[in-house]
Amino acid sequence: MPKLEDEAAQSTSALGPLVGLTREDIFGAVAVMLRETASDPQRLMKHSQDMGQDMIKIMTGKSDLEPHPKDKRFQDPAWQYNPFMRAGMQYYLAVQKGAAKWVEELELDELEKDRARFVSNMIIDGIAPTNTLIGNPSAQKMAITSGGLSLIKGLKNAYDDMVHNKGMVSQVDKKPFKLGENVATSKGSVVLRTEMMELIQYAPTTDEVYEIPQLTIPPQINKMYINDLSPEKSVVKYQLDNGIQTFVISWKNPSKEQGHWDMADYVNSCREAMEAVSKITGSKKVNVSAGCSGGQTASMLASKMASDEDDLLGALTLMVCVLHPKQNDIEAGSLVSENGLALAKRRAAKKGVIKGDDLARGFAWLRPNDLVWNYVINNYLLGQDPPAFDVLFWNADATNLSASLMGDFLTVYETLAFTKQGEVEMVDHKIDLSKVTSDLFILGGVTDHITPWKATYRSTRLFGSKDVTFVLSQSGHMQAILNPPGNPKAKYFVQKDGRKKLPETADEWLKGTEEVAGSWWPFWMEWVQARAGDTKKAPAKLGNKDYEPLDPAPGLYVMEAC
Repeated sequence: MPKLEDEAAQSTSALGPLVGLTREDIFGAVAVMLRETASDPQRLMKHSQDMGQDMIKIMTGKSDLEPHPKDKRFQDPAWQYNPFMRAGMQYYLAVQKGAAKWVEELELDELEKDRARFVSNMIIDGIAPTNTLIGNPSAQKMAITSGGLSLIKGLKNAYDDMVHNKGMVSQVDKKPFKLGENVATSKGSVVLRTEMMELIQYAPTTDEVYEIPQLTIPPQINKMYINDLSPEKSVVKYQLDNGIQTFVISWKNPSKEQGHWDMADYVNSCREAMEAVSKITGSKKVNVSAGCSGGQTASMLASKMASDEDDLLGALTLMVCVLHPKQNDIEAGSLVSENGLALAKRRAAKKGVIKGDDLARGFAWLRPNDLVWNYVINNYLLGQDPPAFDVLFWNADATNLSASLMGDFLTVYETLAFTKQGEVEMVDHKIDLSKVTSDLFILGGVTDHITPWKATYRSTRLFGSKDVTFVLSQSGHMQAILNPPGNPKAKYFVQKDGRKKLPETADEWLKGTEEVAGSWWPFWMEWVQARAGDTKKAPAKLGNKDYEPLDPAPGLYVMEAC
């Protein structure tokens, strides 16, 4: 997979504390930096002198400043062999080095220093010479070899983004993808439709199926077809081919009028879906799998069902999902403040919904090198189309977020509700995961910077489950999940002795793991099948007399654009 799309695929958007990040938090961090700088003129003078010395070395050809080996922006040979380009690169690196040193010497507490680092890096990344035509030798060569056509194409791409993408640079070429035709093609039917969701039952592909079905709860800000992108990497197809009766919820894309939908409404919808799955299959248990914010919803559902002494829930799988967040888990976490969260809630309540494209835009600017400047260079300066990649197509198919649900997610973050036993009330009960005793499978991703794997590991300490399995997949966030058999680079980590109780910390767990070559899917499937009861003859029809099949999969709600 090309580097450009790989970097973007690692950065798929996700719900978390960042939805509560406000511009005031960012401006506040800048103000603290400037105030602290102004408080010590001698320190400012010292940094100015150091910068001046670097500039003199660059002008006299004596500078040894080189980009970091992992910095891909300066790979063109011109940065080394053209003296003017090399000097320009070194001027930039001198500014980068000076800014980093300046931030480290500011007398700030650790949280304020983290904020200063993050904001200064955003600013420095924005002024990189590679972001401009005059400072990008690759773009200049492309302009010459194409006879200027790359510049014309780049201008056209920029115009198209201004008109059709609300001024945001496009990360994906959407044209090759068509829902139901080459994306989300597994056969099935909507068997229940409510105001909030559609329940999709997929057609069995085996003669025999396991008795206990599996329901997938997707995130509320992404569409459900991430579970069925293509036949090669479809979790839905894999479950079906292994005899699992497969159901997936598809959330309605909320409009302003549905801004009152809150966590209780979503949990009640999940419970309604489970009831339907039970009645359709005749099973007294329903296994549940969920990822990211869907995992938080599933955990809230499990807590509520335990509180109600409702035993319908079978085994529970949580993928790339953080239930015990800490502020320094993610790069931009330090920017989130108590005041910013309150302000974000008030603004959301006034609007009714947070628009999907606004969420995507805000998320992109928190990782500007990977999600903005890479594409400015590719699409505008080089005049190339963005990659046609199914994960990015899905990620760009944004959905809105109801204000009430956003408020509930932020409350869960602020109060650390899942870590408290019966202290925080939500969804008409006191949240207490220690009462949840379902067998538990938790997945983390090695390079996941959205839900870092060590943060996902903390979930193993929260539940009352005696049977807990933790698996660490290579790659990051959605790519950690979409790691099917057949990928020659795939690997995962599991505890050497699966019967032992999981240790207290992620670092302790890692010491006792073994690396396994291949996809983690077969390992998970064995785990699911062991908790799916006996096998029986596959049903000849979908639904039943109470839940008649409606529209074919992937349903109608998934087709709705923001």
